[in-house]
Amino acid sequence: MSSPGEYYKSLPPISKAYVTACFVATAAFHLGLYDPLLIALSFDEVFYRFQVWRLFTNFFFLGPFSISFVFHLIMILRYGVQLEKGAFDRRTADFLWMMIFGAFALLVLCANPFFWSPFLAASLVFMLLYVWSREFPSAVVSFYGLVEFKAFYLPWMMLALDVIFGSSIVPDMLGIIAGHLFYFLTVLHPLASGNNYLKTPMWVHKLVARWRIGGPQITRANNVQQESSSGVFKGRSYRLNG
Repeated sequence: MSSPGEYYKSLPPISKAYVTACFVATAAFHLGLYDPLLIALSFDEVFYRFQVWRLFTNFFFLGPFSISFVFHLIMILRYGVQLEKGAFDRRTADFLWMMIFGAFALLVLCANPFFWSPFLAASLVFMLLYVWSREFPSAVVSFYGLVEFKAFYLPWMMLALDVIFGSSIVPDMLGIIAGHLFYFLTVLHPLASGNNYLKTPMWVHKLVARWRIGGPQITRANNVQQESSSGVFKGRSYRLNG
């Protein structure tokens, strides 16, 4: 059994960086190093007082130390890590681009007052869960040891629990919308039309290469060709650790 330090070192780079940033943001808040209101998303502050950092910092605050905070960290460590090691194995630039696109999509959605939220970290984490459920649709998920079902239904089960317990469904819905938009544009639409309008930009590849993040890059072309040969797309098959 590996030690916590060994486990941390084994994490893929983007998931490791994100879970670390979220933990540090909350720890710094409890140490009184900053006021969360200074990093919250506020379009008025961004456009009228040029506090541009709010467009980025709001994605790293998951709230104070709590059960909800731990739950979201576990989601990153489970679903984000399995995505980065499975569907995005040796495609670090593509995984980073998914996170960037997801964050941008969430910001656009929040321009609508109905969807606005001061912090979008929970929605970004839920986007990871949604994309994972589409990449591993047939994986069996045990829900609190009470019931088992396919991973494809996990986001909707989580959404149903929010309704049952009276929690806001907006953060999860935002994650589902952003996740589905990414999955549609990078997987479903290319399979149907052969055109990928959301290819990872070269500057993201150069950034990953410059900082030597992740392993040697591979393309998704072979996967798309194999999947398009069967009329209906049923997700890819990966071996899940644990």
